[in-house]
Amino acid sequence: MKKKDKQELSYYGLLLLSYLKESHPERIDDNEFIRLRSEFAAEVYANAIKDGYSHHSAGEMAISVLYEGLLFSCYDTIRNVLINEFPIIPPDQINDFAMELLIPCKEVFSEYPLDDSFINSPEFTTLYTELVGFIDIWREENEL
Repeated sequence: MKKKDKQELSYYGLLLLSYLKESHPERIDDNEFIRLRSEFAAEVYANAIKDGYSHHSAGEMAISVLYEGLLFSCYDTIRNVLINEFPIIPPDQINDFAMELLIPCKEVFSEYPLDDSFINSPEFTTLYTELVGFIDIWREENEL
């Protein structure tokens, strides 16, 4: 992202961009999504203040809409599998390897209802186990 683009981001835009860099790096170039979502969060905040909510409550409402649908992260899940189950992978290569696995792992993720509460569901353990097997096979097939 160019310096000019960063200057144009609002408080909520910067928060969202930072979160996307950590948990959804495949979306950091989706400027329209970032703009629309951050504008919506700012609008929610302003309306909540106008309706008499405290700044703290209004901020919580804004953050809730800012991150809606983003709390579960395929990237984070793959990273956690790599960190916990594949200690042979050097720590400095985990993030790049997780990015590389996003597309091949889509098939595994497509079998599950991925939403903000999925990580707390009993199905998450099954997904995690399937990812371990899938990544192990993928590594062997790709000689990594």
